[in-house]
Amino acid sequence: MPNLNTSILGAVPFVLPPMTEQRKIADVLGAFDDKIELNRRMNETLEAMAQAIFRDWFVDFGPTRRKLAGITDPVEIMGGLVQDAARAAELAALFPDALGDNGLPEGWTEEPLLLQADWINGAAYKNMHFSNAPGALPVVKIAELKAGITERTKRTNTQLGEKYRIRDGELLFSWSGNPDTSIDTFVWAGGDAWLNQHIFAVRGNGRRSAAYLHTVLRYLKPEFAELARNKQTTGLGHVTKEDLSRLMVSCAPASVHEHFDRLVIPIHERFRLSLFENNTLAAIRDLLLPQLMSGEISLDEAAEFAEAAQ
Repeated sequence: MPNLNTSILGAVPFVLPPMTEQRKIADVLGAFDDKIELNRRMNETLEAMAQAIFRDWFVDFGPTRRKLAGITDPVEIMGGLVQDAARAAELAALFPDALGDNGLPEGWTEEPLLLQADWINGAAYKNMHFSNAPGALPVVKIAELKAGITERTKRTNTQLGEKYRIRDGELLFSWSGNPDTSIDTFVWAGGDAWLNQHIFAVRGNGRRSAAYLHTVLRYLKPEFAELARNKQTTGLGHVTKEDLSRLMVSCAPASVHEHFDRLVIPIHERFRLSLFENNTLAAIRDLLLPQLMSGEISLDEAAEFAEAAQ
């Protein structure tokens, strides 16, 4: 079997800058890593904010329950979500002051999660479809959802249907794999690509916004993992459309969903922009590293890129 060993590797020459220059290169590239990490932590905060609003409104029915508890101050009724009294009063008026027999705020209903969007399963791309010809697009599998497009990503010019074409901002739900590491929701930020099977493209059907769908899917991640775990075989589980048809979500009057979107869509948009920015930052960082090591560009030039990223 062909193999590498330390003798072979030890005979391979490479350019190694002085230690002082290596440290300067690390400092420049570290600025990109720092910004990427900052964006990642900010996205965690943004996602927690959106889910907190979703849970209070659509799971715990906080405003209605606080009214039932006798609270009359609109700011308190909305759990301190907004401090402006007039805005809080506008939001508080959206919620009834009683629960119905179904345990939901009066006038609210439940509907299957399946009905809240169109769920397009990816195409069954096979080895015969893969190609590195000019213009071939990446085929997105669960590995690409986790690590992005890499040298190992398969590509294809084969079009099995335009509905399988995905673009930046697409909401994707991986429904098959390890329940704890693969069943998850992603916002795609890797450019035009084709979607492989075992992943749903979750597309609006006019009922709910992308911000709502992203929030509810991320909120339900533990429940999806449990569903998959209950059907787990050889380490893999799955969540099917049948599961989504049994999983119920509370549905409020249109005015409640409209105001939820006004609050959450800006959060979702900032989340998306941070993802796109991180992809750009990582691409610049990876491009600069070999150029810096070879001396193709100077540290001063690279530092300008790093300053622009801050």
